[in-house]
Amino acid sequence: MMQRYDPDTLFEEVAFVAYHFGWSHDEVLELPHWERQRWCEEISDINERMNETVAPDHQPDRGGGGSLLDDDGDGIVLQNSLEDL
Repeated sequence: MMQRYDPDTLFEEVAFVAYHFGWSHDEVLELPHWERQRWCEEISDINERMNETVAPDHQPDRGGGGSLLDDDGDGIVLQNSLEDL
């Protein structure tokens, strides 16, 4: 019997894994649901660890400026966690 998953959750998982791994839509959809969820967890863990080690001068300015660039014009590291979506 085929199990149906919430469409919003499925889109979220596919977009998250495809974005971070560069896999195609079809490649991600071919994965079993449990494996897509596991990859999402692993990607989130990696991103969280990477963001913990970001130098203080590259932390995002929370002042509401809305820019993705710091004062030097360098990009910042954004935390991409599935829980944040």
